[in-house]
Amino acid sequence: MLITTTPFIEGRPVKEYKGAIYAQSILGATVTTDLWGSIRDFLHGKSRTYESALAQARNDAMKNLTKEAEKTGANAIIGVDLDYNTVGPQGQMLMVSVSGTAVVI
Repeated sequence: MLITTTPFIEGRPVKEYKGAIYAQSILGATVTTDLWGSIRDFLHGKSRTYESALAQARNDAMKNLTKEAEKTGANAIIGVDLDYNTVGPQGQMLMVSVSGTAVVI
């Protein structure tokens, strides 16, 4: 599956638009993750714990987006947009949402 943030793929014309697709991944922050993240932030200036959690959420969302595209019969996704948000009563969960256009090239 070819995935790009651009609205087209140079040299690969779109033969068929399958439509907009969406996916998301939500990860809850635990007390342990928060504690270790705080300690690492304090000691090293950045938190590899949270970086790892963000990367995992992003990868999960992209896998889900690919599955959505495959359901439509697409072989590429163009115009991909990725957003990060916190959700929940106190913003304790991280949501990564991703969207794009499923196409056949």
